[in-house]
Amino acid sequence: YARKLLELSQIAGQGAVLHDPFAMHVARLCLMLADHHYSSLTDAAARAPYLSQGYPLYANTRSNHYQNNSFSRLPDKRQSQLFNQTLDEHLLGVQAHATLVARSLPSLTRSLPALKNHKPLKKRSADPRFAWQDKAADLAASVRARTAHAGAFIVNMASTGCGKTLGNARIMNALADPATGLRCAFAMGLRTLTLQTGRVFQNDLQLSDEQLASQVGGAASRALFEYWEQQAEATGSASSQALLDEAGTVLYEGNDQHPLLQRLTDDTKARALIAAPLLVCTVDHLTPATESLRGGRQIAPMLRLLTSDLVLDEPDDFDMADLPALTRLVHWAGLLGSRVLLSSATLPPALVEGLFLAYRAGRAVYQRHRSERPSEPVNICCLWVDEFRQTTQDCADGSAFREAHTQYVHKRVAKLQQAEVRRLAQIAPLPENWHSLKEAERRKDFARLVLQHAWQLHQQSHNHSTDTTTHAASGKRVSLGLIRMANIAPLYDVALAMYAPDALPSELQGQVRIHLCVYHSQFPLLLRSAIEQQLDTLLNRRGAKDGHDPALHRPDLRALIDAHPEPHHLFIVLGSPVTEVGRDHDYDWAVVEPSSMRSLIQLAGRVRRHRPGAIGGVNMVVLDSNLRHYKKPDTPAYEKPGFETAHAQFQLKSHYLHDLLARETGQSAAWAVDAQPRIALPADKLLPSRRWTDLEHARMHDSLLPKPPGTATPTHAACLQWHEPQPDAPRSLWLTSLLPQFQRFRLDDQKRDDVALLPDEEEETLQLHRVQDGERRYEKLYVPIHQSQCNPVPSAQLASASVSPWPKLGLMEELAALAQARGLSLEQCAERYATASLPESQAGWWWHEQLGFNKKEAS
Repeated sequence: YARKLLELSQIAGQGAVLHDPFAMHVARLCLMLADHHYSSLTDAAARAPYLSQGYPLYANTRSNHYQNNSFSRLPDKRQSQLFNQTLDEHLLGVQAHATLVARSLPSLTRSLPALKNHKPLKKRSADPRFAWQDKAADLAASVRARTAHAGAFIVNMASTGCGKTLGNARIMNALADPATGLRCAFAMGLRTLTLQTGRVFQNDLQLSDEQLASQVGGAASRALFEYWEQQAEATGSASSQALLDEAGTVLYEGNDQHPLLQRLTDDTKARALIAAPLLVCTVDHLTPATESLRGGRQIAPMLRLLTSDLVLDEPDDFDMADLPALTRLVHWAGLLGSRVLLSSATLPPALVEGLFLAYRAGRAVYQRHRSERPSEPVNICCLWVDEFRQTTQDCADGSAFREAHTQYVHKRVAKLQQAEVRRLAQIAPLPENWHSLKEAERRKDFARLVLQHAWQLHQQSHNHSTDTTTHAASGKRVSLGLIRMANIAPLYDVALAMYAPDALPSELQGQVRIHLCVYHSQFPLLLRSAIEQQLDTLLNRRGAKDGHDPALHRPDLRALIDAHPEPHHLFIVLGSPVTEVGRDHDYDWAVVEPSSMRSLIQLAGRVRRHRPGAIGGVNMVVLDSNLRHYKKPDTPAYEKPGFETAHAQFQLKSHYLHDLLARETGQSAAWAVDAQPRIALPADKLLPSRRWTDLEHARMHDSLLPKPPGTATPTHAACLQWHEPQPDAPRSLWLTSLLPQFQRFRLDDQKRDDVALLPDEEEETLQLHRVQDGERRYEKLYVPIHQSQCNPVPSAQLASASVSPWPKLGLMEELAALAQARGLSLEQCAERYATASLPESQAGWWWHEQLGFNKKEAS
């Protein structure tokens, strides 16, 4: 074999195979799978053909397992490992199994489970709002044969509330060959979205656990999701109806005896990720396919992409630093033969084009190897769908795709301009003296200012509901609003300032009751989950009409309204950017500290989300700038989060929105907030240092699209990309682990401490502990740090005549209920669910159940 390979590499032109990504990566996959499998073999009969007892060199070792289960200390490492396979046996065995795996790869897809003739996926929509799904599925079916050999790149830009999730499943089902069935992976950015989508598929598409696999990182998140569902069913607030018998006519016709499947590990998660006809997962489960840092993690996602299509949900929600990894994933989907669908109402042109270029490059390689006509030029079947229009066009290159996408977006923008306005925003000026104030005073002033805007929004008739419930027609005016802040540290101080006696003007005290919910990522897991569960319930406003607001009938909200005599009740969520994405919440109004146009559009999607009809006036107030600008006036203000950088090309000349949004707002005092600025490029030249929206488009263009030689910016040069190899880079760069190391997916470069609040011996109070790894695998040590690093916020600071904490949750009570429900001790429950990952701090953290954690700055 070595001689054959050497001869092959020396033939003119054949050496290119050593730099061919499909050949090399699939070969590596076969070797890795064979290596993992053969190393695990202990059966002498299976190893007999390759055994060589007298060979002096060994390839691996195996553990010497102790039978005595009570043995508590680790055995000596030298004694706990035994030589396993000799080197020659191992190499020969791996070679034989790798050959068998390689020969079995072409038949793998036909041997895996698939969803065939599934009636709910074909059912026509009875609701006119979702009729576009029928048209999109019909269009997909009409090009099914074309996409089978040309590939497919689909863009779904339907608006929020139009049923994109189910629409995507119906489109991919229509593209699938009816004879073989549907196999598709739906990749999400957030765990919450993944769990929600999995449940939507189970309920609306009537899928069983064998037909659908939902995979998210973090067993605790899944357990809490299921716990709240069980609680809802127990109280009658959720349906427990069983799946219909006629759900699917064919589950799958899998073959567990397939040679490749036999060589997979016994890891049930890995098998589910590969085998399930429909997979709903976080993107993190698939990105390892493109990484060769640890071979074992590459196998399952590679096999998934090799055997199913891919839907990427909300790909524009990822951080700029994550886009190279996302681009590699789409490239690999094309490389391994998947059809790809992008789903989001706010897809920027550069992102869509960049991902198309990635897919096209991958598909070109795939076509050379596996197409019936390998010499045929690449000409990808592209589809665009939304609630207004559905169209298809073959695109051979980036310029053809760009032209077709631009035309489609222009027609979509024209339709959006005619649509009813549900979110109307105005820019609020900020006090001129903020530059001269100290930071603590500025944050207190910020609290008073945003409460003032909240009160003004609440007073408008279209932004509140009047309590006319049958059992207590009090006439009280109630609104549920969001105050969104960019960062947790100032949010914490602003929350405390809202409890101060002077937070509300004296004339409003006794007239207005503020119910304040602080919501960000630095709560213990169980508390954050409990807050989200309550918000998910209360902010479900579906069915609201003619003055009837479902929120006023929720027992938790009803009790708070009845408990306080004030005629005006403002239920306010003071939240960080976690409020923007992944939550199906409907607020009456919002006050926003700005970060980016993307953020603003996402947040607007949470205002009047469930209630159709044009709004009668302003329901969003956007502050003219953010607190970061006043803290460091001469540095980037719209970063972390945001798109601004210190590089001159991407640093704004002004940080005031009345300058940055002059084109979008025109001469109007208020403007409609929708996806138009995000999905369409302006007619004139981009000015990223002077216009907020242009900055985002320019950053996307800089990071995702090729540039002429010698014109790369520092940010672009630092972003090595698969489609733009550097002139001096070796041809094999794309076969190495360099890119995943330089372009880490979801890299958190902030040092963090994992902590847990554990009960004391009397189980009366909770004490803060640092969580550290022990000497044994999976062992966790809990180091007490309560006295040295936990700084409780005195409850007296949350005592106010006009402001009440909402919802009223106690971590100890929530832990006790959860422990009882799951059959755990209080301590075991706390170790799993009273945890948090906090930014490292020498001075420790502030802590309060209603406020969460916040880093304490060293004095």
